Amino acid sequence: MGMRRRQRRRRMVAVGAVAHHEHVKHQQQEAAAYDQGVNDGYAESEPPPETTYAPPPPDPAEELEHLAELHESGVLTDEEFATAKAKVLGL
Repeated sequence: MGMRRRQRRRRMVAVGAVAHHEHVKHQQQEAAAYDQGVNDGYAESEPPPETTYAPPPPDPAEELEHLAELHESGVLTDEEFATAKAKVLGL
């Protein structure tokens, strides 16, 4: 009776190993088909562009105040002040 039990056990182990092998093979085939379908059906997407910090545009009123302070303190001459003021105002 021990001989039959051993044969049954070997058969169960063999059947389990074959089933496991078939399952793994099936998963690999599905993964390959999915990869092929994804690559064939859709174009590869580009990564999103990197966002860079851009400071807000300077406020013309604040810039004129700053230029006026520089002019009053003597850092800017009358000509330099007029040129910078025209540049800020877009003239």
